[in-house]
Amino acid sequence: MNDVHCHFFSSRFFEVLAAGLPAGAPPDPALALPTQLGWEAPVSAEGLAERWVAELDRHEVRRAALMASVPGDEASVAAAVARYPDRLVGFFMFDPTAPEASTRLARAFDEQHLRGVCLFPAMHRYALHDPRALAVFEAAAARPGTIVFVHCGALSVGIRKKLGLPNRFETRFGNPLDLQLAASTWPSLPILVPHFGAGLFREALMVADLCPNIRFDTSSSNGWVRYTPGLTLTDVFRQALQVVGPGRLVFGSDSSFFPRGWNREIYETQRGILEELKVSAADREWIFGGNFDRMFEGTIASPSARRTPLPTPAPG
Repeated sequence: MNDVHCHFFSSRFFEVLAAGLPAGAPPDPALALPTQLGWEAPVSAEGLAERWVAELDRHEVRRAALMASVPGDEASVAAAVARYPDRLVGFFMFDPTAPEASTRLARAFDEQHLRGVCLFPAMHRYALHDPRALAVFEAAAARPGTIVFVHCGALSVGIRKKLGLPNRFETRFGNPLDLQLAASTWPSLPILVPHFGAGLFREALMVADLCPNIRFDTSSSNGWVRYTPGLTLTDVFRQALQVVGPGRLVFGSDSSFFPRGWNREIYETQRGILEELKVSAADREWIFGGNFDRMFEGTIASPSARRTPLPTPAPG
């Protein structure tokens, strides 16, 4: 089993958050903020990497993608990946509108050896067809073995709420349909959309049907299903399998902080849904492990181009 969606809450992560606190940053935010939240404080990037790998071992997770969860924290994840290159894949949050964006992007790929650039257009308020955003896709496409992760749909950052920080996001920038230009321009570039589009499921299905290089990350509880009356996560998996097939679903947990650690409940729920839908053991293996390895071993071809017809559940 592999996990494509885990957050790396480093010391730098807490320092950046603390800079925006209304009352000002505490003297040692990497200790003060986790203490306030009831979380473990990170000691160092290498120490946090060791904590993660021990946790992955405990749950028999072979590899995981760790995301630097604020722009400018590439070095922390790069240090973690350098310590455990066979277990960890480095992702980084990136704002293409920031100063010196192109220089930072090249450094993250070429010097820090990170594999996934993460775009949050609603957070940083830019359109996905903005030339600055398209330059990110172009740079990733020029480097085989890299992907672009794009958060679409509803965006809410729980830690910001807990700390009283404003979430000044604009969901209109996170429409999955805006991915069509980039996906069709660079058709060999894997593009990963988390949470099935996070409330814009119909739009995510449409663009993924049109662009076979778009994949879905299954992570989190997917509470956005409440936006569509009667929709369940079982319905979401059934429809996604029918439209894109098992070769383009990649398991993620959205795990983040300790002591909670790796969120096994997400895995158990999704495994139960796939068993309920009678998805074959082979296809479950692609979803929970194989598709991750395909993306991060230089191969981007989907294991199955077929669309999987699933039985209609019995009434009641």
